[in-house]
Amino acid sequence: MSQFEYRAGRLHAESVDLVRIAETLGTPTYVYSRASLEAAWHEFDDALFGQPHLICYAVKANSNLGVLGVLADLESGFDIVSEGELERVLAAGGDAGRTVFSGVGKSPREMARALEVGIRCFNVESPEELFVLDEVAGRLGKVAPVSLRVNPDVDPETHPYIATGLAESKFGIPIEDATALYRAAAARANLSVVGIDCHIGSQLTSLKPIRDAISKVLALVDALAEEGIRLEHVDVGGGLGIRYRDELPPSLGDYARAVRSLVGERELEVLIEPGRAICGNAGVLLTKVEYTKHNGVRGFVVVDAAMNDFLRPALYEAWCDIVPLLESEPAIGKAVDVVGPVCESGDFLGRGREIEAARGSYLAVCSAGAYGFVMSSNYNSRPRAAEIVVDGDRYHVTRARESIGDLMRGESTLGE
Repeated sequence: MSQFEYRAGRLHAESVDLVRIAETLGTPTYVYSRASLEAAWHEFDDALFGQPHLICYAVKANSNLGVLGVLADLESGFDIVSEGELERVLAAGGDAGRTVFSGVGKSPREMARALEVGIRCFNVESPEELFVLDEVAGRLGKVAPVSLRVNPDVDPETHPYIATGLAESKFGIPIEDATALYRAAAARANLSVVGIDCHIGSQLTSLKPIRDAISKVLALVDALAEEGIRLEHVDVGGGLGIRYRDELPPSLGDYARAVRSLVGERELEVLIEPGRAICGNAGVLLTKVEYTKHNGVRGFVVVDAAMNDFLRPALYEAWCDIVPLLESEPAIGKAVDVVGPVCESGDFLGRGREIEAARGSYLAVCSAGAYGFVMSSNYNSRPRAAEIVVDGDRYHVTRARESIGDLMRGESTLGE
């Protein structure tokens, strides 16, 4: 969160006063730092210097056009999981030829659109998907570049909802079944086998499961080469964790050295799919205190942001720091729950926080740049938040706040 700091007692994003943002644009509002996004992307790029590589930003982490545009300006690649994400990448100036298409449920229409715009690669996740892709490509007179996403059955040591590399996961092809499917793909005229993919989960804080997964994948690469199936790239996935509270994720240098040492002398381009590690600490969620209360057992700070705006605490019991926009001493021994207006007991942004807050004051939920707005909803018929990107001493509204009218667009009563 290096681009978010107090200056003269007021929290700033780069050189923009966040109190001014809250007062001018209202709340809830997501604020992202361009400098933070660029610095995180360059850290990955620099760490892999000398190794042929492509950074494919995971669009699912934050798909705001302003954020994607910043990364497109860096000539980043992208990792997408839907046609909608593909269109966002294109609208932001991204290159389909530097974009990989992941996800377990790609439809024939999505495949056709991706082929039409020249997608870099499809990360195929099942035999049926492979054969449907072959049919779609044949119908269009095209050759589809494919990579199989293999499931190495490695425990990523993360929250079970974001673990994707275990045998019971819906993701990927069991690694023991992959060789036969590679043979089948190589025999199809409308498919071109170009790579292999593996992604074991999100918010990874240890290199061991990453090493274990890549080692299994590279053993398969070597076995395929012995059969004459030579791959051009290995996609080692994403999921590298960030520090929210007291986590100690691996440094990018250590991560890159591990990847380099495992790939060794093999002539393989390395693709990586970071999402959270690029945008997680590049954003905050601004919210206003509506009321404070105490029920005799617990104290509460009721704010205008809720679980529909930021789902991660309710869904994963995720922890994010919550700080006042006007610097103050912590309310030592006066822990409160920071909760929203949604009619659910699970509607909280933080529990047991030592925060000094009064009606009308502003707070910032830190490290909210990843899986924040993208997971938001209109539950309780609440309009979704605004989003802005700060660039030095300026800011750009990259998504206007929804209105009540927006909530009902496209709906009608039975008589209409």
